[in-house]
Amino acid sequence: MSRLVVVSNRVGIPDGNARAGGLEVAIRPALKKRGGIWFGWSGKVADGTPGPAKTVHQDKVDYVTVDLPQDDYDEFYNGFANRVLWPILHYRLDLAEFTRRDLSGYFRVNQFFVENLEKFLRPDDVIWVHDYHLMPLAQMLRERGHKNRLGFFLHIPCPPPEILTGLPNHERVVAGLCSYDLVGFQTENDANNFSRYLANEVGLKRAGDSSFHYEDRSVTVGIFPVGVETEAFSRMAARAVGSQFVNKVMASMSGRALIIGVDRLDYSKGIPERLNAFERFLANFADWRGLVTYLQITPRSRTDIREYADIGRLVGEAVGRINGTFGEASWTPLRYINKAHSRTALAGLYRSARVGLVTPLRDGMNLVAKEYIAAQDADDPGVLVLSRFAGAARECGAALLVNPYDSEGVAIAINRALGMPVEERRMRHQANFAMLVKNDLSQWAERFLGLLDGVSSTDPAAEMLDPPMRRIARQG
Repeated sequence: MSRLVVVSNRVGIPDGNARAGGLEVAIRPALKKRGGIWFGWSGKVADGTPGPAKTVHQDKVDYVTVDLPQDDYDEFYNGFANRVLWPILHYRLDLAEFTRRDLSGYFRVNQFFVENLEKFLRPDDVIWVHDYHLMPLAQMLRERGHKNRLGFFLHIPCPPPEILTGLPNHERVVAGLCSYDLVGFQTENDANNFSRYLANEVGLKRAGDSSFHYEDRSVTVGIFPVGVETEAFSRMAARAVGSQFVNKVMASMSGRALIIGVDRLDYSKGIPERLNAFERFLANFADWRGLVTYLQITPRSRTDIREYADIGRLVGEAVGRINGTFGEASWTPLRYINKAHSRTALAGLYRSARVGLVTPLRDGMNLVAKEYIAAQDADDPGVLVLSRFAGAARECGAALLVNPYDSEGVAIAINRALGMPVEERRMRHQANFAMLVKNDLSQWAERFLGLLDGVSSTDPAAEMLDPPMRRIARQG
């Protein structure tokens, strides 16, 4: 079996303290099984010229990291990746701040990665590149003569070609994905958008239902929805609900129903729109006043980018307005927390919450939605209110699907979720949980690498939600 080389912007170095994110949980078993390398940025900014790559070896895996100079960090990460690619791939052309300097920095850092990575490569390595930071990597490796199997997975949305072509120099950035053998996406919609781009803008001819001819080979487009460790997370939640932390939080509710939202402070998450919907809920359904508390946990991110400071200010103003208008001496309707919490703590809070609010304006998948479902008590589950623009809506069709731009519609869904009979809650949870098990995280890497290795019989464009399950999900 060929060695696996994973390349991502950040590396999940096992240090015994870091919280394991979804990528880390999914990738590490595959790396341990095959042996290999995880290569990427260390997260550190060098004062001067960065030194050589650093390696940590553990369990048959070499974790290899490089530092970035300040200019590269500013232009590559804060610049092109997060001020141009992130908004455009989330359908927000209006927020993109393009400069040729940042574009140059983006390509320069990708070239820097390639120059350091190739020192560790073997001819038969299978290379798996992750996310929008490193889209040109395959083309650069091909230009340097590397013929390895190369796969790419985009963890965030892929908009239609009408938006992709709004990206200056999209021919150099997006079209560079043609140099991969397999390009994977979260949803059918994302894969179709990219396929349309290849056909309409790049002019590629189809080599099959999900493959295109490119130069002397082909590029395959696949659908691989990222999941969660469904059964393991369910057990964690069942234990965590009895923890001192969760008991203390629930005691402070004084018997009120808990509504929970957990998101990074990012404009794609739709937090201001969600708060507007909660405000409308309190205004329109006065009987719930004093009987519910909405807990919004929102760790700050990318605080040195202006758009994120702006969104923080909007959210803070909305929180103050809602609590000032509806709050009483004995009841605060909305609790807004900027502190990050452990996965265990969140699992216990999810299980305790009558309603989970997950209403991004656009999201590649959104694992909070899946974790909320996995955490529920099957006998007395809570209800997920989910944006139809989250990738998770494709699998979690038994949630209450909403348009996050429609504040009144979301308010009505919150009211419906709070008053939903237990029989309907159980039916919806059962359908959603079954889909989570079907697309469990443990199968994600196996599906992708099986196709990249050329040994999988799975159709990469096959429906991940079969018709019988879709019918169950749409009941009620």
